[in-house]
Amino acid sequence: MKLSLIITTFERPDALACVLKSAEQQSVLPDELIIADDGSGPTTRDLIARFKARCVRPVTHSWQPHEAFRVCRARNLALSQASGDYVVILDGDMMMHPHFIADHRRCARPGCWVQGTRILLDARRSADLIANGPRRLSPWSVGSAGLRRLYAARVPALSRGLSRIANGFVSTKSCNLAAWSSDLERVNAFNEDMIGWGPEDKELAARLKHSGVRRRTLIFGGIAYHLHHPAASREHRVANERVLADTLRERRVRCEHGLSEHRRPGRRSSDTV
Repeated sequence: MKLSLIITTFERPDALACVLKSAEQQSVLPDELIIADDGSGPTTRDLIARFKARCVRPVTHSWQPHEAFRVCRARNLALSQASGDYVVILDGDMMMHPHFIADHRRCARPGCWVQGTRILLDARRSADLIANGPRRLSPWSVGSAGLRRLYAARVPALSRGLSRIANGFVSTKSCNLAAWSSDLERVNAFNEDMIGWGPEDKELAARLKHSGVRRRTLIFGGIAYHLHHPAASREHRVANERVLADTLRERRVRCEHGLSEHRRPGRRSSDTV
């Protein structure tokens, strides 16, 4: 199985640098890395160029002009350039546990997509990791409240046994998500009618479900730590939730504007750096 890791980013090179360092520290490396960039400037471009020069795996910088928050298009553009049979999608502010990729490989099953978990870090811990580089964190050092901190415990035996049960209490989030490329292509991947924050992840999950692809939740494994940042604008949330409601009501399998638009002949070569 060839695995592609897609990392989304926009104008946060400090966090991206930490995430890319955590990619280099993986016990099992992805077969290729694609940075899905929603229009960042020269600082991010130079960071990725330096990473590409030292990385032992192929690295692609997939770039689009920034015209509002277009994470769905950025991911689709990156997916159109991915050569892997299986794709792990991660946000550019999610530092990976050293066994993140190994756990996702282990959890992959035909006919399923995988929802990973995230560990929320506070501003102080995030600043420390960005300044001093990634490292493994124990459940008692992450700062998350209550039982949520237990998500930071890597226990492969529990992970295998709880993949179905965890579907009921781990919410859908595209910041740590994996699927077979063929399944994503069948549903046309992310819905580009959804501009701005949320819930593009739940809409994709609904179409995968309607197409017969089952969900598995990767818990106590595939751990990723969310580096703190201010909340994104919710100004498009109502419009996006209407799209989700239509998908659920009509049991849509395929979105109209998605991955297929980036596989047409004549796609602009300037979309890839």
